[in-house]
Amino acid sequence: MAAPAHASRRRPHRVLRVLIPAALIIAWFIAAGLGGPLFGRVDEVSSNEQTAYLPTSADATVVQKSLGGFLGADSLPAVVVFRSDGAIDAAGKTAIQDALDAVKDTPGINGDVSPVIVSDDGRAAEAFIPIDAKAEIATVVATISQQLGDHVPRGVDVHITGPAGFTADLVGAFAGIDGVLLGAALLAVFIILVAVYRSLLLPVVVLLTSLFALCTALLAVWWLAKDGVLLLSGQTQGILFILVIGAATDYSLLLVARFREELRSTHDKGAAVLRAWRGSFEPILASGGTVIAGLLCLLLSDLKSNSTLGPVAAIGIVFAMLAALTLLPALLFVFGRAVFWPRRPAYDPEFAAEDVLTRRGPWPRVARLIQRGPRLTWVIVTILLGAAALGVTQLHAQGVAQSDLILGHSDARDGQAVLGDHFPAGSGSPVYVLVHEQKLQDAADVLLDDSGVKGVSVVSKDSPSGSATVTREGLTAVGPPGQPTPAPTVVDGKVLLQGTLTDAADSTAAADTVHRLRADLDPMGAKVGGVTATAVDTNAASIRDRTLIIPVVLAVILIILMLLLRAIVAPVILIATTVLSFASALGVSALVFNGIFHFPGADPAVPLFAFVFLVALGVDYNIFLMTRVREESVAHGTREGILRGLVITGGVITSAGIVLAATFAALAVIPILFLVQIAFIVAFGVLLDTFIVRSLLVPAVTYDIGRAIWWPSRLARRDAESNGGAENHADLVAAP
Repeated sequence: MAAPAHASRRRPHRVLRVLIPAALIIAWFIAAGLGGPLFGRVDEVSSNEQTAYLPTSADATVVQKSLGGFLGADSLPAVVVFRSDGAIDAAGKTAIQDALDAVKDTPGINGDVSPVIVSDDGRAAEAFIPIDAKAEIATVVATISQQLGDHVPRGVDVHITGPAGFTADLVGAFAGIDGVLLGAALLAVFIILVAVYRSLLLPVVVLLTSLFALCTALLAVWWLAKDGVLLLSGQTQGILFILVIGAATDYSLLLVARFREELRSTHDKGAAVLRAWRGSFEPILASGGTVIAGLLCLLLSDLKSNSTLGPVAAIGIVFAMLAALTLLPALLFVFGRAVFWPRRPAYDPEFAAEDVLTRRGPWPRVARLIQRGPRLTWVIVTILLGAAALGVTQLHAQGVAQSDLILGHSDARDGQAVLGDHFPAGSGSPVYVLVHEQKLQDAADVLLDDSGVKGVSVVSKDSPSGSATVTREGLTAVGPPGQPTPAPTVVDGKVLLQGTLTDAADSTAAADTVHRLRADLDPMGAKVGGVTATAVDTNAASIRDRTLIIPVVLAVILIILMLLLRAIVAPVILIATTVLSFASALGVSALVFNGIFHFPGADPAVPLFAFVFLVALGVDYNIFLMTRVREESVAHGTREGILRGLVITGGVITSAGIVLAATFAALAVIPILFLVQIAFIVAFGVLLDTFIVRSLLVPAVTYDIGRAIWWPSRLARRDAESNGGAENHADLVAAP
């Protein structure tokens, strides 16, 4: 007997309902399986060299690219500092030189090790070791340090500082970022999700979605970095991890909340997943698109460390959205109501007709508070946030010394302190001046006249030491009387002068010296480079970037919100509240940095990064709230729609905010000043945005304005509040 026609039509439909989720899960498993093993190999395609991220037009970059022609193979100088308990006599000097001779054949050393130089007070000595810039700097430095420690006389301490030493410390600070950072973020999110949802399976499903998004994003980023399309650093890597985990979890929680809501209205888990997907698609796509647009504004940056973060992070957000809209619905379809066990949502035919404003819980109470005094609420909140924003004036974001970048122990910082006590503090990190050979003496005179320069030399391959001292009388002969004066090395008609700085290369005084030298040498067409010049150019580019990019990000997000909400007034209000929230978070953070943590200052890029993350991610919650408010306003009128939207989304936005704050707070496990400051600002700002701005300020302002917030759309001209919403409005006032 043939099967009924309607049964044959249903069978393919049922097969597709099973095959599509299965295919999606398998595809994500394959992609994550390919990307997962790359966590331990990111260092193969990343670089933490500061000069690599400068704009090509920067003077420091021009000089850096010219060094190879003068100094031979590309190398990074390591300054080895020896400090003795007593005076270093001839025997002590010989012993230290023997220790240096013992390490000169260490793999990674690229050139001759300099002779030992004893300080004038006889209590310290220094030497310079060139390290291949393409070698594993941290490994080479660690090997040299251990070998020297084994060979130097008793009572002599060894420190390795200079560019190679600080690079090694920086690499060490990022060591274990794959495991430590990711583990801390996932653990924090898991604990929060268990506490909020009181379920064991749901947090696993959400975290699996986030982790698969991260693995797939890393797969794409790793190969793009390997092919030279993107620049990747430890800093960018850490932000990518946190951003993907936080964003994917946020998007997942929005869909999960909608899914649980739909399960109360229908028996069919497939129908509930589809309805939840339809209800979440637009806000997730809009939220992710807004974040991506904000991040891509970083492409306008003149600083490559900023411009490369934009596309890397945007790729992460793309996969966070894809995972939340494909993998998560498939997993929810597989588990159904069981995903919420032991608190499974029961089917309730009357749930859809229930008035959300009469429910019990904190969010209906907040809605009643706003409904009774909207203007008083938003005025008080605005005053408090404005007062907090005044702390911005205390944020010292003009840059910090390289020695302050690492929090905790730093051998390079200790070595720099010893160097400054016994030698010119800038030893080993000279200021380089690239100038035409005919201007050699004129440029040298400028250097010699500057109080920030201790001595001047010119690179000379004829000299046994590789350079020749330059005085006001010209080049100084080397060796016994009658020996010819070494000729300077000339490359493309230019010579390379080296000036020993009186102050530490990463100090404000050294930066001032570079500014003076550039001003005095500019008429000669000279370029000033080196470690200090690189820091100066980086800070200048960062300040220029934040001045340009912040207004652009605001304009882009404003346009997106206008298109999404089909209005002008509401987006302007949302942007204004987001900016106020950011200023308040930055102001409080500045007071905490200065008064509690006693940080030495902040990188100029800190406000820019914090702004992009807080504004772009803060708009996520605006979108979650206002898209639901608009949906409810169509059916119930604007004012009631605002209150209903607040009640419905309050729980999910709060949960998402706590999760995002926890993931960004995990950045603090990396002992890098920049990342610790970003972690605090964003985590605090997200909580402020979630509990104050999105819960009180935005609903109160929009409620006070009423339907005019939708101007100039047709919704602003509707008089819904005079009919269907009036009765509910009166009931809300009377509700306990």
